[in-house]
Amino acid sequence: MSKVEAGDVMSYKVLIAEDDENIIDVCKRYLEREAYTVYIARDGEEATTKWREMKPDAVILDIMMPVKNGLDLAEEIRFEEETPVILLTALGQEKDRLVGLSIGVDDYITKPFSPRELVLRLNNVMRRYHLNHGEKNQVQQFGTVTIDASKRTVWKEDQLIETTVKEFDLLWFLVQHESQVFSRSHLIERLWGFDYEGDTNTINVHIRKLREKVEEDPAHPVYIKTVWGIGYKFERVAP
Repeated sequence: MSKVEAGDVMSYKVLIAEDDENIIDVCKRYLEREAYTVYIARDGEEATTKWREMKPDAVILDIMMPVKNGLDLAEEIRFEEETPVILLTALGQEKDRLVGLSIGVDDYITKPFSPRELVLRLNNVMRRYHLNHGEKNQVQQFGTVTIDASKRTVWKEDQLIETTVKEFDLLWFLVQHESQVFSRSHLIERLWGFDYEGDTNTINVHIRKLREKVEEDPAHPVYIKTVWGIGYKFERVAP
């Protein structure tokens, strides 16, 4: 990830896509106090252009933007890159929030929100990003599956298996913590960092998709095990 020098401070570049001038102003001021370099876009089309041109280290997207909505742009970003994305949602946008989860956004904040909260959320997202992507070159194998953390690839025998950003992160996390049992809420917090006690079904969906991709018989998983009443764990055993 690129950084911009500001004197002795190394600043991340962040793009805020929002059409409310009051929100833009206060968020920009608070983020710049934390040494972030801030770019502004006031509609989805401008946001798309600046994302491609400025290559920000993180993107903060309002869902309800003119021209192109934030969910469409979030999906576009996720298709091409792993840039951290935070969604700004309004009360009552539960369905849109869940769509964001399925796309693989890193966090969401419900309006109205404190600008201090935004700064803290963004700091946490950037910290998690670098923890997840700062690994030394590592390769893990189990059965006929090979995971390359440096290239973020999963192979089954000689076939490259396509995974989403969050699917890979979840699989790598479980493999790195072999035999440890994790609750759904723990996995949500570890991978998304959402500060809420709510729907953990997204973990079930990701686990199901991973089993379909790496298990010989997804209905009777050998590696990604369910621990009833608790959550999931990874076991490296002979198939």
